[in-house]
Amino acid sequence: MTRIIVVVLVVLMCSCEKKETFIPRDFNTVEIETILEDSLLSIRAIDVLDDNSLVFAANNGAYGLYNPKKNSWQISKQVYDYLQLEFRSVAHTTSDFFMLNVGSPAMLFKTGDQGNMELVYFEEHPNVFYDSMSFWNDLEGIAIGDTIDECLSIIITRDGGNTWKKLPCDLLPEGIEGEGAFAASNTNIAILGSNTWVATTAGRVYFSKDKGETWSVEQTPIIQAKETEGIYSIEFYDEMNGFAIGGDYTNPDYNKSNKIITTDGGKTWTLVASGEAPGYRSCVQYIPNREGKELVTVGFKGIDYSKDGGLSWKSLSKEGFYTLRFLNDSVAYAAGQKRISKLTFK
Repeated sequence: MTRIIVVVLVVLMCSCEKKETFIPRDFNTVEIETILEDSLLSIRAIDVLDDNSLVFAANNGAYGLYNPKKNSWQISKQVYDYLQLEFRSVAHTTSDFFMLNVGSPAMLFKTGDQGNMELVYFEEHPNVFYDSMSFWNDLEGIAIGDTIDECLSIIITRDGGNTWKKLPCDLLPEGIEGEGAFAASNTNIAILGSNTWVATTAGRVYFSKDKGETWSVEQTPIIQAKETEGIYSIEFYDEMNGFAIGGDYTNPDYNKSNKIITTDGGKTWTLVASGEAPGYRSCVQYIPNREGKELVTVGFKGIDYSKDGGLSWKSLSKEGFYTLRFLNDSVAYAAGQKRISKLTFK
């Protein structure tokens, strides 16, 4: 009898629990607060650390850390011989920060034990150009770059970023001449669990289900006839639902065939909002904890918001940024020409 009573009580308690329901919302404005201003910087790579601190790396070898609790910055400059380093890729693990420059020679730095950045990967080639970097976990990470020797450049670490190895072309899908990725916002790579999607200038999406061990590739219908066209940014909310945006930065108001959506994990992609604003954008991000319904995209022509999974869009601001990362479901950091700002959506 006692056992029956316990079971009944548990059932009653569970039935009385209120289930959280998704409440639709509609942002109409965005408040922009500049937290860093430097006329010499062009910032395309930012990342939010586990404690909500913000890190960035940029041109002129500059990189820095923002402490939101103290509202203070620590900014340094990475020097290597006579080179003018330009960083457009950053990533982090629990213990380390990584930054990767574009152009040749490619140099990937990680946090050193002595307080300085240490060089952990070096590659020299006339066509070397790395575009984006991310980590699956504290040990395994990936960076991608433009095509060399008939395949996309992909380097992977399995030891926490201490060493990196480049994948040989026989492990990758056949490349397309001139195919690469746009180093515009450090969002050419989307990672969820062991799944990885890489977006390219050729409008293709590479996919790996096993953290870069094996790869397949799918062609999308996004505009990609010119070398300045293609996918600039890709994002997945879960393993099935993803969104990508691009266009042509030399013709930023052109808004046809520059937004695509998938609901089957990237096997197929469909054009959405073609012929509707926004035009070219360099970064798209899902707003966290909004069931994949809400997205924000930024570019040097403005900030846009979608409340229906990317099917339609609303312009929130004409202020220009290159990239952004969310802190929560209404606050994000955004970076661009000469500044980093805190965005609050209302």
